[in-house]
Amino acid sequence: MTIDTQKVPTRAEAAPEHTWDLSIIFPSVESWDAELAAVDALAQQFLAMQGTLGQGAGQLLAALRQRDEVSRRLWALYVYARQLKDSDGTDPAGQALNERAGSFAARTSAALAFIDPEILAIPEETLTDWVAHEEGLGLYAYELERLNKQRAHIRSAEVEGLLAQFGDITRAPYEIFETLNSSDISFPSIKDEQGATVQLSHARYGRYIESGDRRVRRDAFKGLYSAYKPFRNTIATTLGTAVRSHVLDARVRSYGSALEAALKPNEIPLDVYHNLVGTIEANLPKLHRYMAIRKKLMGLDDLRIYDLYTPPVPEVALEIPYAEAQEMMLAAFAPLGPSYAEALRESFSSRWIDVYENVGKRSGAYSSGSYGTPPYILLNYQDRLNDAFTLAHELGHSMHSYFTRKTQPFAYSSYTIFVAEVASTLNEALLTDYLLKHRDDEQLRKRLLVQQLEDVRTTIFRQTMFASFELDMHTRSEAGEPLTSDGLSQRYYELVGSYHGPAVTLDEEIAWEWARIPHFYYNYYVYQYATGLSAALALSRQIIDEGQPAIDRYLNFLSSGSSKSSIDLLRGAGVDMTTPAPIQSAMDTFGELLDQLEALSH
Repeated sequence: MTIDTQKVPTRAEAAPEHTWDLSIIFPSVESWDAELAAVDALAQQFLAMQGTLGQGAGQLLAALRQRDEVSRRLWALYVYARQLKDSDGTDPAGQALNERAGSFAARTSAALAFIDPEILAIPEETLTDWVAHEEGLGLYAYELERLNKQRAHIRSAEVEGLLAQFGDITRAPYEIFETLNSSDISFPSIKDEQGATVQLSHARYGRYIESGDRRVRRDAFKGLYSAYKPFRNTIATTLGTAVRSHVLDARVRSYGSALEAALKPNEIPLDVYHNLVGTIEANLPKLHRYMAIRKKLMGLDDLRIYDLYTPPVPEVALEIPYAEAQEMMLAAFAPLGPSYAEALRESFSSRWIDVYENVGKRSGAYSSGSYGTPPYILLNYQDRLNDAFTLAHELGHSMHSYFTRKTQPFAYSSYTIFVAEVASTLNEALLTDYLLKHRDDEQLRKRLLVQQLEDVRTTIFRQTMFASFELDMHTRSEAGEPLTSDGLSQRYYELVGSYHGPAVTLDEEIAWEWARIPHFYYNYYVYQYATGLSAALALSRQIIDEGQPAIDRYLNFLSSGSSKSSIDLLRGAGVDMTTPAPIQSAMDTFGELLDQLEALSH
């Protein structure tokens, strides 16, 4: 068969060795159907368990074991269906299975919803006694301990029921913003690099703000924000309402603040948040220095915010075929030891990775899988340096999942958002270190240094700036101050100026950027991007400098899932996020990268 290499191949034309092997989960759709029926029958048994968990340790243990069994098998069903759909969205079979899996997951979650409330209705002393004397409950000791810690913040069944019903209303501010942002805001037209008239959109803005033509970048920036300006009062009202709902929920649940309500259920001390903001803001001179270097590299008399999205050094035309990328991963991650290398080789040889684009395949990249399945990776590999870094990133996620699921029981086989990006970004740091040490191309070295500096700028500095703004909003709301468009814009403009420093000339439009950031509705979410990358940089430095002791700690972290709090897991790996040290270590790394870039730029 002759394949036209100029067009995107169909799924049938894809080489099997470059596609994931879903038969590892189920040999056929028919076997998937049979498993769905079996799990559904098992889930129906929960109806008879409701109201019985407080009757004895045996009943509680049976319910928890059956919950795990149903959940484990449910997620295998869901992964198979989703991967089938994402392989080829033009295949109706995959679409149908994915819809059925989603509906079944929703029904099953509803059937399991009684478990936590019934456990919390059992006196704490009784639970402690049951765990001590019922052998099987020992496995669930940490899970029950975490649940017990929420007792002071769980209201009566009647109040909890009312709060749940108000969920549709408290989601409304974000839904209103999303509707306005995606459907009702009309963006103006600009001239592209060739002088053709094009209308801006969210996706096109991402392209034009990275343009090598400064006039196009400027017009895209000013055009986008001109569309938000007329709606800034409406958006301030929706955002202010979302913030007030966070504050009200914290008060209803007897938390000291909205910040405490967001962090405490995940066992994150408030010091983690405050240390992040305080340490980053103490290191802002480093970001100011980078802005000055960037200005010089770009040859600009004045550096604007819209200049920060295009590379300050030329892109490097480096072709990395997938086979070469595999060898590069093995070499770059060799410091992590033989067990890590063995898992990497298995991922390459056992078809855990869906490598190339085909018609109907989902765009982008991700790591997936469930307990008992491979930690699958979806790629759309194009033989570029960026694609190699994407592979490194997703392998980090998959190795985290692989070692956790290999080591932990199902109850602790996942990991929290707080640590989710540590393994992926650590892999990127190790790959950067490897390439800097083994490639002599000066332009490549500049490109790699800028890439890592940009990762720190956008993931640590920028997300911490967002975190500072979010804290300011909630603090003002808790003090009874209204959140107006003018007040939000003034505070945001001040933050952008203080973070970026004197080398950057601010346009007035940047004052309205807060109006287009959906993460501000997520209730203290963004700080975790910054803490995750900070932890990863600190750990990668330890692995490079210390060797085996640091590697052993890190592999133990990868194998621990959610068996301890995220803070304790990272502390065991060698970084204590309750102190400023890991954040400062990331800032020290940033400073050293600046030194290297500056030395190459003279």
